[in-house]
This record gives sequence, structure tokens and C-alpha cells, in this order.
Amino acid sequence: MARRLADTFQEIVDSLPDDWTDLEIDLRLADEDRYVDAATYLITCNALPYSHHDWHFRLLVAHRFGHAAAAPTVHGTLKLLDDAGIRGELAVREVRSGRVEVVPMWGRPESVREQFRRMRAQ
Repeated sequence: MARRLADTFQEIVDSLPDDWTDLEIDLRLADEDRYVDAATYLITCNALPYSHHDWHFRLLVAHRFGHAAAAPTVHGTLKLLDDAGIRGELAVREVRSGRVEVVPMWGRPESVREQFRRMRAQ
């Protein structure tokens, strides 16, 4: 039996250090005839379709902050694909870690800025 996409994704997330911030994953569908069906589900996590590529979609995932889909949302979307019988494989393309959220702190003392960075980096 083929591995389920949601389970594979969860294993990927569980293997990352706690300070990961961004994750880029590519998804290749096993059956290209199911592309439109998959796209209908993947819209919930803002997947980016590839054109002229052997991989079909790029998934951008954020851990605690950022302009990407939250990990639980991506997991739920991949579970929907699994439940619909849409099979495929995932490949991790890039993982970034150790970054902190940037928030406007005009007029705040440097001690407040440092404390904010420490709290968000945990």
C-alpha cells in the first residue's frame, strides 16, 4: 500500500527542529488525470502549481508566523487528498529555521526589541 500524504507530511514536520520557520515541499501526483481534483483541495493551503515541470505543486508551510499556510492546514489538506484516493509523493525542497518575526517597533527601546526577538525565537 502506498504511503499516505498526510502521514508523510507529519513525519517531515516531526523531524524538523523546533525553531523551523519555513518549509517548501513539492507534491507530485501519481495520476495526472486527478490534477484538477487535487487542485480543488489544494486551494485551501494556497498551493502553487508548476508548469512544464515533473512536480505538480509547491506547498509553502509556516510554523509559527509568516506568509504561508500553517502546518495543520497543510496536513488537513493532504488528508483530504488521501481520503479522496489521490496519491502522490512529497519532496522537501527547503527548510529555514532560526528566523524571527519582524514587527514594527518604532519608538520602543532596544531592550524591548531584544526581549521580543528572544520570546519569538523559542
